[in-house]
Amino acid sequence: SEVPYAANLSALKQFGADAVLSVSAVGSLREELPPGSLVLVDQFIDRTVGRRRTFFGDGVVAHVAFGEPTCKVLADAVENALQTCELEYTRGGAYVCIEGPQFSTRAESELFRAWNASVIGMTNMPEARFAREAELPYTTLAMVTDYDCWHDGHDAVTVDQVIATLKANTQKALSVIAALGRHGLPDFSNSVATGALKHAIITAPEALSESIHNRLSVLKGQSTKENV
Repeated sequence: SEVPYAANLSALKQFGADAVLSVSAVGSLREELPPGSLVLVDQFIDRTVGRRRTFFGDGVVAHVAFGEPTCKVLADAVENALQTCELEYTRGGAYVCIEGPQFSTRAESELFRAWNASVIGMTNMPEARFAREAELPYTTLAMVTDYDCWHDGHDAVTVDQVIATLKANTQKALSVIAALGRHGLPDFSNSVATGALKHAIITAPEALSESIHNRLSVLKGQSTKENV
């Protein structure tokens, strides 16, 4: 919860990032996703409660569409890299993001399973929200380290086992990222993130102070006066 999500995504935008691939360690909510599984997440359920969620506010009202929180164009490219590396993976699934740092109760874990969520973690929200507001294509490659507490074998898992799985997953992720780099980035002109701010800012331009214009201009690399 202390990760500076807004600062991180703002910095990526300012340094000219074209897209954001999140590689995230998660717990599994499904029997068919054992430790070591890779999941290309396409939905999120945000259960965080104490984190800043938007670049806007402070007198600026903006409603950015978020029905499809990940970029299919980027996910297709990551899937191609996974296939190049001959790695097994699951395409699609909902990621439940909890506040942490504590893990879920068993009742919460069972609730998330009833919602048909696939994995659970603590880091992808509000990161994905900030990426969308910065018009950065975003997707998640979730790496399962263990089952969440709903599973009968959860308490038998040792820290050493989790770390060993995490290290193995890290090697898989590095190979995928390398393959993605060799293939080159796709054309994001049809990404759901492209043009996400168009018509999103409701507050009249003349009501925004110059300092607010300057603070928000990084989201599109130009003045927000051109986005309203």
